[in-house]
Amino acid sequence: MKTLLRIFGFASAFGLALAATLFAHEGHGGKPITVVGQVVDTGCYLHHDSSGADHAACALMCAKAGVPLAIVDEKGKLYLPIAADHKNQNTKLIPFIEKKVKVTGLFYEKGGLAGIEVKTVVPAE
Repeated sequence: MKTLLRIFGFASAFGLALAATLFAHEGHGGKPITVVGQVVDTGCYLHHDSSGADHAACALMCAKAGVPLAIVDEKGKLYLPIAADHKNQNTKLIPFIEKKVKVTGLFYEKGGLAGIEVKTVVPAE
């Protein structure tokens, strides 16, 4: 009987820990947003204001080396993708380097940083 109670106790604790892990990133209050802007590599964009079609090859090299990509809207606001799915966000944006895109997702802002949990990214018209 003690063994059965011990197994039940461990199973319950494991179940609670699993549920906490699965829901740890849910419900953090992001607001739905659609951003239209250009995909840029943050290193060159912030350091020496490089962007545009002439910069695409450099931006691709930077992105493949791990430099984060971001979206800069038409007003100049920079949105950094949030890795809420624990995956490299550059993989979603690499096909659109230095191109105009329409991104939907959830908006978060903290400490002056604008972030977007990317749900969809498509070429902008």
